[in-house]
Amino acid sequence: MHWHELSDLQKRQYIDAESVFMALRDAEKTAQTVRGSMLWRQVSGKTYLIRTNADNSQKSLGPRNADTEAMYDKFMARKKLSSERVAGLRQALQLHQKLNRAHRVGRTPEIVVQILNQLHKSGVSEHFLTVGTHALFAFESACGVRFADEATTTQDIDLLMDTQKHLLLASTLEGQNESLLSTLQKVDATFDLRDDQLYTAVNASGFEVDVIRRVAKDRDPHPLQVTSAERDFWVVQVGNGAQMASAARFSQMVVSASGRMALMGTLHPMAFSRLKQALANSPTRDPLKKSRDALQAQAVVQLVEEMLPHLLAPRIDNPAHPAS
Repeated sequence: MHWHELSDLQKRQYIDAESVFMALRDAEKTAQTVRGSMLWRQVSGKTYLIRTNADNSQKSLGPRNADTEAMYDKFMARKKLSSERVAGLRQALQLHQKLNRAHRVGRTPEIVVQILNQLHKSGVSEHFLTVGTHALFAFESACGVRFADEATTTQDIDLLMDTQKHLLLASTLEGQNESLLSTLQKVDATFDLRDDQLYTAVNASGFEVDVIRRVAKDRDPHPLQVTSAERDFWVVQVGNGAQMASAARFSQMVVSASGRMALMGTLHPMAFSRLKQALANSPTRDPLKKSRDALQAQAVVQLVEEMLPHLLAPRIDNPAHPAS
């Protein structure tokens, strides 16, 4: 057996925490629709309804009448309800973080959870998939188990970037006067690019973040820097990048030892297993990594067969058919 199960108490706590976590994500998304405010303004003796946006821009919605008054009342009621819901769920999440820690629910590395949450906060998480060893934390979390340590121990995280949406990614970060590197530095200020490997950032503890992509084809830009910042990641091509980019997706909440939670987007577990097995059989693969590749491939297949049999379905390479 490549794993052991969590206790019933730990499983119940995870389920309760996940419910609050996902509800908060939904509530925060709804809150985005009522950002800014509305106010009444006197102009040349008449009163107009003004919508103010988060970027300080303003727009007149018309003179004061029954329709604009109803619009104002509805907006302000939605904004108040949304704000109260987000505040309540954030408070509940803090409690579940403490319970997660007390019951030892999670063990995803703290730095990984922080990186995933910062990418979400910056609005760019959808442009990256967590691939490689750290995907195991998503798979085990979905089943209430823990893989053996020899399968999960690693000091780097691989982020697969969606090159087809590169312009949107870059504009989102640059609109905040940020780069991908500076985004990581909000998690740990010691992150910096390796001068000999500009697709890798490493922090003072030796933890590495690699940003990878599929091999350029069609109109893919190459070489590719994430943003136009003076110092930012240059994304590296990997031979199996196209397979990973086209694979079905899998997402799951992961929990760190401190109890903090994050949503991890990764590959369908069967796609992960197949890619790992291919690496284990590759003559060009680092011999020191082959045994772990094979172990991970075997462990994930067994996990799916025993605990996620509904994922043993065809067409796992079609992103239009998500895994979860």
